[in-house]
Amino acid sequence: MPQLFKKFSLAKRLQVDKNGNTRPRQPGGKDTHAYPWDRSSLKSMPLDLRQFEKLDTYASQVTVKSGLEELVSDLLQEAHSDLEIVRAIWIWICHHIEYDIEAAQEKDRQAFKPTAILQTQKTNCDGYAGLFERMCRIAGVQCVTVPGYSKGFGYQLGQSFSGEFDHAWNAVFLDGRWHLVDSTWGSGLVDSSTSKFTFLYNEFYFLTHPALFIEDHFPDNKNWQLLKPPQSLRQFENNMYHKSEFYNKGMLSAQPQTSIIKTVNGKATVTIESCAPTLFMFMLNGKQEHGLLSLRKNGMKLDVYPPTAGTHKLQIFAKGNSEIYSSVLEYTLKCHCADVDVRLPAELHQPVGPSWFSEQMGITKPSHPEPVIYTSDGRCSVSFGVEEGISVLASLHGDDGPVTEETQRRYIFQLHREKRTELKVQLPHAGKFALKIFVKKRQEPGNYLFVFNYLICCTNTKVNWPVFPESFGNWGVDNELLEPLSGVLPANRNVPFKLKLHGVAKALVKGQDTWPLTLSPEGYWEGSCSTAGCQEVYVMVLENANHSFYSYILKYQVNAQ
Repeated sequence: MPQLFKKFSLAKRLQVDKNGNTRPRQPGGKDTHAYPWDRSSLKSMPLDLRQFEKLDTYASQVTVKSGLEELVSDLLQEAHSDLEIVRAIWIWICHHIEYDIEAAQEKDRQAFKPTAILQTQKTNCDGYAGLFERMCRIAGVQCVTVPGYSKGFGYQLGQSFSGEFDHAWNAVFLDGRWHLVDSTWGSGLVDSSTSKFTFLYNEFYFLTHPALFIEDHFPDNKNWQLLKPPQSLRQFENNMYHKSEFYNKGMLSAQPQTSIIKTVNGKATVTIESCAPTLFMFMLNGKQEHGLLSLRKNGMKLDVYPPTAGTHKLQIFAKGNSEIYSSVLEYTLKCHCADVDVRLPAELHQPVGPSWFSEQMGITKPSHPEPVIYTSDGRCSVSFGVEEGISVLASLHGDDGPVTEETQRRYIFQLHREKRTELKVQLPHAGKFALKIFVKKRQEPGNYLFVFNYLICCTNTKVNWPVFPESFGNWGVDNELLEPLSGVLPANRNVPFKLKLHGVAKALVKGQDTWPLTLSPEGYWEGSCSTAGCQEVYVMVLENANHSFYSYILKYQVNAQ
């Protein structure tokens, strides 16, 4: 009985359509949505996409047996409402019809006919829209094809539109109101470098909210914008273009709202607001350089300093819930005069400064919540809480020597006190440095993971701090070095030593001779050693009084005489 009812229902839809009783009405006031976007939903009607899971799976697997009518009939087997019918048709087209670049360039009208499309399973945007309309009408759902301009394949930021239209999409009538779909862009994308099409389903273009659809679709008839107030072509050309991934990744808004930014005193600032904490990265002229990107709880802030005057391309990427960064925004920067004083270290990676991400990675309550640290004497101390089982590694990077790969960790001395890690930093000279922070779970194999970095700035040209002493694996987690902090000791001097060492039976300093350290009532190992006649000095400890083997924990260099 249900099967007979379905056949009768389809026949009735066909009959109504052929008799012309379903001739689409023009959109009116009840179809419009407010502009700008109210952030309520990406869709033009309330939808729970989970309701389509079974239908989507079914529709994507339906195959063409003969003609269009039988294909629609097969799709209707699992579709029980106009919304489900439209969804089934949309899913089938997006998963089976490939964009035909050659036909689009040659404007082969035969390739756009539904019968030809079913045979080749290829077409261009006119063919997608025509096929979608034809299948909807066979199923008894009102649908029209809407021609217009688009910011799609080949679009250049700031370009103007004139002449013949370059794209086509559809409007469908559901629940007493018109809604917009673009099955061409829902099916996949064309790689600009290879001009090849790749199937990549994009949910964004199914029943898209008109205030978002207008960002890259401008119809020939302003009524099909379904907006109040409608936008002019000039507004469409000048308005900021947010890619579909901008919204798919949970972005809400971005500032500035124009695609062309003029720098002020050599600097441009971009901020993004997102629904949830999100990881971002940027590229200026194809390189991850010349910018400070800091994460916020719901978004990010980016300060960019173009290295030269002129026009620059800025791309911003977001990660969202997936493991892949996707391009979400593009700006053109126009820099009248570059700020040559702002030269950021090449090793300054993204993000800069602590955030929700560093907290998620086990670093909490930082002493310096801001991304930039200024020091007048070339020294600073950074501390933060560290979750149980997490190891921290830090390194210092500058563009001008003497920081080499061998010494980049020697300008930092790491201390641990009561579940907090302190990083004492001494700069070798004035300038800008990246202090990079890495973490690793102690029990897990593998490398340390980069979490964030600070930008440390010092303008004092008299700064010339030496490296800290080299520490070895037996340097305990909670040990503390009070003196000497310099890793390079003067020759022919008596140098005082003062350390706090845990779980140690004996301690000594070894140079030309050996000098024992004594434990004071305050809990410090203290003493002194002569640097005469030696090039290196070691601090050594005996961890067990019953053993005779001393371990090296610190190493100092002695200046040549």
